[in-house]
Amino acid sequence: MTLDESYDFCRAVAHKHGANFSVGFRFLPKAKRRAVYAAYAYCRFADDIADDPGSGISERLAAWQAELDACYAGSPEHPITIALADALKHFAIPKSAFVALIDGCRQDLVKTRYETFEELLHYCELVAASISDISLAIFGYRKDSAIAHGRDLSTALQLTNVTRDIGDDLARDRVYVPQEDLRRFGVSERDLFARRETPEVQRLIEFQIDRAEGYFHAAEPLLEELEFDARFPVLLMGGIYATVLGKLRKDPLVVIRRRLSLSKWQKLAVVGTRMLRPHFV
Repeated sequence: MTLDESYDFCRAVAHKHGANFSVGFRFLPKAKRRAVYAAYAYCRFADDIADDPGSGISERLAAWQAELDACYAGSPEHPITIALADALKHFAIPKSAFVALIDGCRQDLVKTRYETFEELLHYCELVAASISDISLAIFGYRKDSAIAHGRDLSTALQLTNVTRDIGDDLARDRVYVPQEDLRRFGVSERDLFARRETPEVQRLIEFQIDRAEGYFHAAEPLLEELEFDARFPVLLMGGIYATVLGKLRKDPLVVIRRRLSLSKWQKLAVVGTRMLRPHFV
């Protein structure tokens, strides 16, 4: 593939698999937008390997990390890493962040339960804070405090995913909701797997929603710390997920029944409302 074709490949991956993120991506200037597409596609490919029910997942993740090494050495072979290698000429994206993401994918292969919220936060550091570090290297920022606030936002997004995907994750025998939270609200794993819509399960989910929303509030200063041309795209990315969280709050038990998503018109509404009120939540 040519370089442009490689970037087009990454853009297609982002629009197909990252519908919530890509709303914001579209508002970035071209160089940043293409770099974000390449970085997202690399991370998404790693995610897809980890979620594949087939065999040889560890070996495939190792091969994908080897392709990252080749990318940073200037000899990429895959369309995604060809685009990423070009992005690296313009943005100092830390390789360690991609490695952390792959480590998080490896953890998914061996760890399917989290005893405490602190354990879950460590997982978020691997799969979400890493994405923040990658993104900030591309977006640009004016204050060092953006690093911590960017991680608050990435944690909010990941906790939103954890809550929204409770039902989907059960199909993979994964329970990301901390075991200490289940005990606190009197919910057993049997209740979750039986998809029981009880008051206890509802309170458990509402607690997860409150926790994620707290991280969105903590991330608010980020919007003034970023370079100007990245502020609205980041506002939209956070706003899309905060809107998902708001819909979950109206019907918490929906996560047991199905995976909630926003329609095209609901996403357009987020664009309009965030123009008028520039806050995540």
